[in-house]
Amino acid sequence: PDDALLSERERDVLAQVDPRPFQAALLQAQGALARDEALLANARADLKRYQDVAPQGLIPEQTLATQKALVAQYEGTIKSDQGQIDTAKLNLGYARIVAPLDGRAGLRVVDAGNTITTSDTLVTITQLKPIDVLFTIAEDNLPELLKHMNDASLKVDALSRDKTTELASGSLASLDNQIDTSTGTVKAKAEFANADESLFPNQFVNVRVHLTTLTGATIVPTAALQRGADGMYVFVVGADRTVKQRPVKTGASQGQDIAVTDGLKPGDIVVTDGADNLRDGSRVELPGEAPPPAKPADAKGQWRGKSK
Repeated sequence: PDDALLSERERDVLAQVDPRPFQAALLQAQGALARDEALLANARADLKRYQDVAPQGLIPEQTLATQKALVAQYEGTIKSDQGQIDTAKLNLGYARIVAPLDGRAGLRVVDAGNTITTSDTLVTITQLKPIDVLFTIAEDNLPELLKHMNDASLKVDALSRDKTTELASGSLASLDNQIDTSTGTVKAKAEFANADESLFPNQFVNVRVHLTTLTGATIVPTAALQRGADGMYVFVVGADRTVKQRPVKTGASQGQDIAVTDGLKPGDIVVTDGADNLRDGSRVELPGEAPPPAKPADAKGQWRGKSK
């Protein structure tokens, strides 16, 4: 192939190796077969003559046995010659190198005129349609996944590196049979039709597996969650713009959002930025909200009133 990324169909010709040595070997094997077939025909004719006169005692029994062995020998030689012909034809077929599958050919490794061996790589072809994505699933999430393994198909999404763009949708194809104890994960494979070739071999993607669909769930940005000694909590903004720490229980997550199963209700306002500087009773300003009016200063330039 040319020095470019090309789409190849199965059985497309990729390269042609000089076929003359293999053609000569085939011709030699065919000649040996023709010679040995002639010898076999003659040996069989002699055997028939010996068998015709043997009942009259006109030929020694040993001569008849020797002729039978000679016929058997030539029959074996014929089979060996046929094997040599088949091998020569196979080698000659290998001289025409074709694509073993549909896919995309990479840059060629050798040029016309190079000497190659059976271990040399001429070009690498990668399958694009369909394409598999290998990923790992955390051990803690495995029980929930196994509950749905018998479903008709588990939808799997491939996301961009920053998890903001959905590249393709496929289905879970297989799951490994053991957990990697060094990482606490299990390997899985998803298959994607990849009709638009949005996925590329060895590309890094994030994977999202759809197990269940939550209806009417309360979700918050993952940035709102804080972890304390007693578990997860968020800062909820009250009507007076003061915050209060509230413990929550979380459920499934998707992208930058996570479901809250207890501790919040729809309409609650939570803090997503600057939570490290807050404590119960701290006052905050909402994005886009007008700041409070400035208070007059005394003669020394000090502001009256309590600071926020």
